[in-house]
Amino acid sequence: MPAHLHRYNGCRPEEHVRLPRRGVLQIGALTLLGASLADLLRLEAEAAPARAGVRKARSVVFIFQAGGPSQFETWDPKPDAPLDIRGEYKPISTPVAGLRVCEYLPRLAQRARKYSIIRTLHHPADRQFRNEHSASQYLLQTGTLALPPGENTNTIGLPRAGRIEWPSLGSLISYAVPREPGTGIPSAIMLPRGGGDGPGQRPGMLGARHAPWSVQLAPRCNAPDAAGSCPNCFSHDQPDDPERQPGKGPKAWWDNTSCRNPDFKLPDLGMPQGVTFSRLENRKALLEKVDSLSRSLDREPVVTNLDTFRQQAMALMLAQRGRSNPFDLTQEPDRVRDRYGREEWGQGFLVARRLVEAGARMVQINMRGWDTHQNAFRDLKGKLLPSIDHCLSGFLDDLEERGLLSETLVVMCGEMGRTPVISPISPNGVNAAGVPFTPGRHHWGDVFPCFLAGGGIQPGRVIGQTDPTGGYPDGEAYTPADLTSTILHLMGVGPEREFHDAEGRPYALHQGSPIRAVL
Repeated sequence: MPAHLHRYNGCRPEEHVRLPRRGVLQIGALTLLGASLADLLRLEAEAAPARAGVRKARSVVFIFQAGGPSQFETWDPKPDAPLDIRGEYKPISTPVAGLRVCEYLPRLAQRARKYSIIRTLHHPADRQFRNEHSASQYLLQTGTLALPPGENTNTIGLPRAGRIEWPSLGSLISYAVPREPGTGIPSAIMLPRGGGDGPGQRPGMLGARHAPWSVQLAPRCNAPDAAGSCPNCFSHDQPDDPERQPGKGPKAWWDNTSCRNPDFKLPDLGMPQGVTFSRLENRKALLEKVDSLSRSLDREPVVTNLDTFRQQAMALMLAQRGRSNPFDLTQEPDRVRDRYGREEWGQGFLVARRLVEAGARMVQINMRGWDTHQNAFRDLKGKLLPSIDHCLSGFLDDLEERGLLSETLVVMCGEMGRTPVISPISPNGVNAAGVPFTPGRHHWGDVFPCFLAGGGIQPGRVIGQTDPTGGYPDGEAYTPADLTSTILHLMGVGPEREFHDAEGRPYALHQGSPIRAVL
């Protein structure tokens, strides 16, 4: 591949406001006279390319179930299949005809008229890619159908200079959907345990300017192979013996009492180049910063350093506890926090709602623990499903009551599904107590479901059907590229929208087609 294809600076001069040195100093003078730093954001928004299409969603909340949840134990139970396919759980009815869901999702079952389920997402990539985590995560989170040339599932998760890398969904939205004037937070944010550098989560060819902001809110976790929502967290390898449950007991498998605390901390925003909040509050220091920036512009052809001021505006807004800080959950009444659940995931959803209210375009909530190879039925009914049933139902109710659901697109899925046939992870697999693992389901990219609510979708629908084994689409199927195109369409990004690499070559943002059945 030619070397010039490997050089990307992430920005094009024609796509950003061009200000001479004098203009930047004028902006600095306005700031000194009392104008908000948000004026800089307004300049940026006014310079952005015009949107095509009609926006139905103002924001999107993307819930990523890392590991790949089972279609059988969530949205596509197969009660008439043989036991080694249907599993241990029973389906329950919903108010939507043709939709039965897992019995351990009772709250979501009652709210089925608020969302739709796409049952037939699939990866058309080769089996070596569609059935492995890193490759499947890249394909899902970038909305593409193939890995970059020369990559495989072992390399795609590792940063590598010169890679031709497609932007993440958050980066595409950051690029294509300008923020509202005065918004002081980044367009795309990941939480509660950050991310941002995993497969498919990087800005790729769009450059660091459009990288999702990775926010570490959750306390450090000391548990081995941690899964689930703290403090309802666990390990799939955990012995079944109650005396060996995590804690301080004499037979505990591990002592996780030091980290079993779900309370979020305010993010450590930091500041570039040693700039502190006290210096920003000093007008003279701010003038010096503007002057320093203008000198750097004399050496740079593109005004990318305006992002410095955007970050400063954000930091000023978030510097203190209070209602203006979307991460400060002490501002929420107890009844609201209880509605979401006092767990890591529930708090993540509540922060997401506050970020949407503050003007974020995309919030990604990363959820760990859906890779249920072993002890699957114990862990799904005991940990994973009750947690997501509580926090997601509370999130939907709260969005609706606040008038936000119609303009907030909620999307939830993992990078793959699980195998139709239940089996042990290995014939002789045992846990730390020497007890054989109970069976589970393994990687399966041939079909997997997706949950959508709000933001302009048609609720109460079931899109796509699987065959009697639950392993393959039976009829119409959709790809991650189609899902991403659906999200972009609802965000008002038309099919003709493009971005350009450093050499000026155009790339279409849409790699698939919107899923019309849900629109």
